[in-house]
Amino acid sequence: MHLAYGARALAAATLGVAVAATASAALALTPPKPGTAARPQASVIVTPGARHSQRESRQGPSTTAECEQAIQIACYNPVQVQQAYNLPALYSRGITGKGATIVIVDPYGSPAIVSDLRDFDRTEHVPNPPSLRIIRPAGRVPPFNPGNANMVGWASETTLDVEYAHAIAPGAKILLVETPGGGSAGTVSMPQIVTAEKYVISHHLGGVISQSFVATEQAVGSAGIQPLRGAYLAAYSARVTVLAGSGDSGATGFEPDQRDYYAYPVTSWPASDPLVTAVGGTRLNLNASGNRNSADTVWNDTYSQTANQLVNGDNGPDPLATGGGKSVIFGRPAYQGSVSGVVGGHRGVPDISMSAACTGAVNVYQTFGGQPAGWYALCGTSEATPLFAGIVALADQVAGHPIGLINPALYKLAAEHAPGIVSVKSGSNTVSFRQGGRSHTVHGYSARSGYNLAVGLGTVNARYLVPELARLAGR
Repeated sequence: MHLAYGARALAAATLGVAVAATASAALALTPPKPGTAARPQASVIVTPGARHSQRESRQGPSTTAECEQAIQIACYNPVQVQQAYNLPALYSRGITGKGATIVIVDPYGSPAIVSDLRDFDRTEHVPNPPSLRIIRPAGRVPPFNPGNANMVGWASETTLDVEYAHAIAPGAKILLVETPGGGSAGTVSMPQIVTAEKYVISHHLGGVISQSFVATEQAVGSAGIQPLRGAYLAAYSARVTVLAGSGDSGATGFEPDQRDYYAYPVTSWPASDPLVTAVGGTRLNLNASGNRNSADTVWNDTYSQTANQLVNGDNGPDPLATGGGKSVIFGRPAYQGSVSGVVGGHRGVPDISMSAACTGAVNVYQTFGGQPAGWYALCGTSEATPLFAGIVALADQVAGHPIGLINPALYKLAAEHAPGIVSVKSGSNTVSFRQGGRSHTVHGYSARSGYNLAVGLGTVNARYLVPELARLAGR
């Protein structure tokens, strides 16, 4: 039996022009540190997470025990994940996301997503969604090319996003927004993504937008972000929640060449944008029923030879951990005033965290070309982000409408010690790697009770967080 690990949050570089003020003084920008500007680029160079092409040999998804026996990692199915976050207590009350729409944005998309979701649901006993609709408001998407590794990587990302947002909120509609990419292998147009998201917002097509791509702030430069923030400003005005993964390289991130890592702590955008909810990653340790064997920890597989072999094809160490840190572009928003002792004058990332570990991955079903059809185990903050999109959709249902920017509510709930937010108290996102013939360690941040720069406020007990968010953010 073999498993593939992929669809980790994507690293990218973006365009460069001037940064202006945000929507309010509370979200004002601070000047970047010297040396943070990047050369303007015509497109975004993408490396779609891990693409290690190993597949489970079984006809159906592997159980946790089978994964642990075969390759010394755990893998989880939707029932286990639902139980871990106390979701059955909501489902029993009819809270399934009914009436809400989750918007998932992915370049290229997957040509098999409709049938793959149907087969995933049938095998995993998840109800079919009310609808899965695909739109392409930024232009024609080129035909899928199974020989294009970039398209294959995005197809895997799309599959993970759709299947696990749906697994959390099975009663919500799914709107998959595909963009044309960049016209050549290895590039993706961020302006196309902005255009597509603005279309969704202006046409009131969904209440929560899930994004699984990142750009290191230093690689973008402060001048690169402003023209790409239009969708987030529009979402803020329209009360649409926007989520982004905090990245999969721990305290570091890719330089503009997309090959080398920064040798000092960096943070990624759009997770660092104050108008976006940044979703980090934890490590779940579950039994077959989805109950915890131990408390959640910070996701960090950097020093796991097993994880590195499956993801990168070597023994590591390679950066393979939840992103988090202090923005060098955005100042501390008002809602982070209660954690100023941790973030200082900067926007801190992430805000909240869910399952992401490659040593505790989720089973995904995919049949697009370029990889053998079947069941794969995928991981990363691009798992955590659609999971949390499902949580927001549940809250949208309870509120009776989209709840918009949820960050002020999250920090207020944490300050009140509300039961919906659970502290994660162990682990860090420190990472190590070899580069230029030398070994490097980028020291990150350790978990502690309360807010920290590894997992943010903590993780989720959905039974309580969903009504809490509906009450506070839904006003």
